[in-house]
Amino acid sequence: MQQVLGFLILIGSVALLMYGMKVMSEGLQKMAGSKLSNILGTMTTNRFTGLLTGTFITTSIQSSTATTVMTVSFVSAGLLTLSQAISVIMGANIGTTATAWIMVLGSFDMRLVVYSAIIIAIALIYTKRNINLGEFLMGLSLMLLGLSTLKTNAIEMNLGENQALLNFLTGLSGWGYGSYFLFLLIGGVLTCAVQSSAAIMAITMTLCSTGALPIDMGIALVMGENIGTTITSNVVAMSASVQAQRAARAHLIFNLFGVVWVLCIYKYFVYFVCSLVGCDPTAKQQDMVTLNAALAAFHTAFNVCNVLILIWFIKPLEKIVCLLVPHREGEHEDDDMKLKYIGGGLLSTAELSILEAKKEVDVFIVRLLRMYGMVQDLLHTTKDEEFNQVYSRIEKYEGITDRMEIEIADYLTQVSEGRLSVDSKLEIQRMMRVCSELESIGDSCFNMARTIKHKRMYGSEDFTDNQYQHIHSMMGLVGEALSQMQVAISQGEHRHIDLNKNYNTEHEINNYRDQLKNQNILDVNNKLYDYQMGVFYMDIISECEKLGDFVINVIESAGLKK
Repeated sequence: MQQVLGFLILIGSVALLMYGMKVMSEGLQKMAGSKLSNILGTMTTNRFTGLLTGTFITTSIQSSTATTVMTVSFVSAGLLTLSQAISVIMGANIGTTATAWIMVLGSFDMRLVVYSAIIIAIALIYTKRNINLGEFLMGLSLMLLGLSTLKTNAIEMNLGENQALLNFLTGLSGWGYGSYFLFLLIGGVLTCAVQSSAAIMAITMTLCSTGALPIDMGIALVMGENIGTTITSNVVAMSASVQAQRAARAHLIFNLFGVVWVLCIYKYFVYFVCSLVGCDPTAKQQDMVTLNAALAAFHTAFNVCNVLILIWFIKPLEKIVCLLVPHREGEHEDDDMKLKYIGGGLLSTAELSILEAKKEVDVFIVRLLRMYGMVQDLLHTTKDEEFNQVYSRIEKYEGITDRMEIEIADYLTQVSEGRLSVDSKLEIQRMMRVCSELESIGDSCFNMARTIKHKRMYGSEDFTDNQYQHIHSMMGLVGEALSQMQVAISQGEHRHIDLNKNYNTEHEINNYRDQLKNQNILDVNNKLYDYQMGVFYMDIISECEKLGDFVINVIESAGLKK
């Protein structure tokens, strides 16, 4: 019964550690907000600033996966080159080593710090003075509490004296380099299974500090954890763009290269790192803090040395991943058929998922502008075959806009179920309204295309030169409104942009529609064209005016004001 209880405490303490890490990361990301994406987009002018940026962000949010996913999405958006992304990913590998050092702190008796932080966190959360800081302190406290419980339980379970466990691990450790490969594989598989390298690092520290696992085998587990974190991102990137796959593959190659060269000098490297913290790899009995520090030091030295070697070979690494992941035939034609950023599931926190959804909304607008341009082309397409091709593309894009609205809304609904700040909840509501209005713009574009098709099929005449001139002028105003909307939404997070141009263009569209409506009645009465042609003509003009209204609705739904 005692062993069952000990095992349950072991699982519970690991779960508490993982939950604490998640809450702490969420709190930090909520405090940082959009600053993370701004930093990532502006501080990557060269490989060294990219390296520092990746290190800073990952250290701040305690999630190399989150940094990697943000980096990949920026590459897809064209905000970062692949070489810049590789430098950021290298920095993320260094930043993630901070987690191990936090665990080393957990080796000390920190009950006073933990419980004091919990009291402060509860006070901040319930008084709503600073909820994000409160969540960060609560997450940090739970993580340290999980580590402390894990350490205490390991001592009480006498893992170092459990003969069955010792015999099992000794049997696995007696195969020389084969054992290193085995533990490396175990570390990678376990990290993939629990989706947390921090949890496996904590278990490794526990086994080593109790004497159940030799330090050199523990270090092999740590190397496996480094590979395990990259496998997750590669699996997620399988359904993403080519650039996303290349960035994920670069992450895998980076860590695999490190494992290969370290294995070549494994014992020497282990002895060197252990000597830095005063640890003897051959000693059977050692201080727990020293053993934990040795694992953390190896994790840091492994990634730092790897970066120092590969930072000079980013261009060759870029060429290698481009060869491994070539452009797919027909890729560009199929890009618009799927979402660009949010196809791989939710990110590590809801706050970062909102960032991805914002970029998807920007893509939505780009596709609408493309669709509107097709409608303008359709108006002057005379050959039947070309006309049918353009019309089919517009019809396809109408289906794309319908699907994008639903998929983005579903995604935001999932995000809203997470832990969100008040501002983020409002942001989600705004984005859902924006998507609804954007889909209406797509419907308007398709309605204009159908009107043009009906005119071609059933109209006995063509539009007059004056009618074409008026339609061009109206479409030009609508195109200007759409472009202004794109700028407003893309800069919307600043909330300090001049919207007078948007409203002035909308008023101009309304006035022009009224003028053409009155003129159309006179022209039909004067028999300049027949009544049916006038109906087709005014249907296009009226749809343009509706589209202008939807543009203003988008701006207002986004919470932008004059």
